[in-house]
Amino acid sequence: MPNDLLYQIALTLVPNIGDVHAKALVNTYGSAEAVFKAKKKDLEHLEGIGSVRASSIKAFLDFTSSEAEIKFIEQFKITPLFITDKNYPQRLLNCYDSPLLLFYRGNADLNTAKIISIVGTRNHSDYGKMICEKIVEDLQAENVLILSGLAYGIDTIAHKAALKHKLPTVGVLAHGLDKIYPPQNKMMAKQMVEHGGLLTEFLSGTNPDKQNFPKRNRIVAGMCDGLLVIESSKKGGSLITAELGNGYNKDVFAIPGRANDLKSEGCNYLIKNNKALLITSADDLLEMMNWKPMPKAAQKKQRELFIEFTPDERIVVDILQQNESVQVDQLYYKSGLSSSAMAAALLMLEMQGIVLSLPGKVYKISP
Repeated sequence: MPNDLLYQIALTLVPNIGDVHAKALVNTYGSAEAVFKAKKKDLEHLEGIGSVRASSIKAFLDFTSSEAEIKFIEQFKITPLFITDKNYPQRLLNCYDSPLLLFYRGNADLNTAKIISIVGTRNHSDYGKMICEKIVEDLQAENVLILSGLAYGIDTIAHKAALKHKLPTVGVLAHGLDKIYPPQNKMMAKQMVEHGGLLTEFLSGTNPDKQNFPKRNRIVAGMCDGLLVIESSKKGGSLITAELGNGYNKDVFAIPGRANDLKSEGCNYLIKNNKALLITSADDLLEMMNWKPMPKAAQKKQRELFIEFTPDERIVVDILQQNESVQVDQLYYKSGLSSSAMAAALLMLEMQGIVLSLPGKVYKISP
């Protein structure tokens, strides 16, 4: 039995310890196992932990739940992703409340270069269905990963369109991987495991209870480069996801609708209040994300411009020259540089006019 996984799962079950505190503890001690083996007096003196949380850690004895989950993971070939793992979705690392541990079934790269989350109402119109399908179809050439929540309505349409056009698509669940909700999506979910994946932070046996959906939404908002809202009421869950995306410094987009259309009320609200950029097509989205292919002549010219860099700057430039644009999380992931080293390299490259900073913490070689 993997000892580290046993403690990783157990740490998510300790009372009074949420993701924020758990990550702080792992950052201090280096591993979940070391957290459980730390002395109570040392735990008590950590900022934000105190005597109550320290006591919860030292008094925790329910490792049987962790053992049962490991058996489930092994039986169904699930991949656990702890926050220190290299395959953990790196974009989530910039979210203060990102999950400590995720469970994944699938074959899509969760750290692929381009990820768009698509959310919207469960009670969509024909217009919403049409525009969702068209946008996903037109993203095919750029091999964008489509992320959504596997819910009724726009979520399901986005996943189905991605499967139809052979785009990888990942569904984020508000329950354990032992079930699919809604059950009508079981067949689609099976296809997604083969051409994308299913992702959750919840242990097996967890039901799709109401309080789990906002937690699910923060992953949908945090894992993407851009978040697209297609039809939503003003009080819909999609609006909550959009607000989360803004809080995580993601680029948020919305499809406008008629002024008196309740299904578009949320999208119009986001656009009106500068909480989302108005788009009407995939071409708009690609342009705003700076994902449109660059002319080869320009790429060649850029490669020939630069001669001498520090080792850290050279790493950054090499990564950017191989991609049209790169989100800062991906730069960290691909470079292996520390946050301070990356910040220093980017600052110098920007000052020299070599690198251009774009909205959403995206970087590219200056034209």
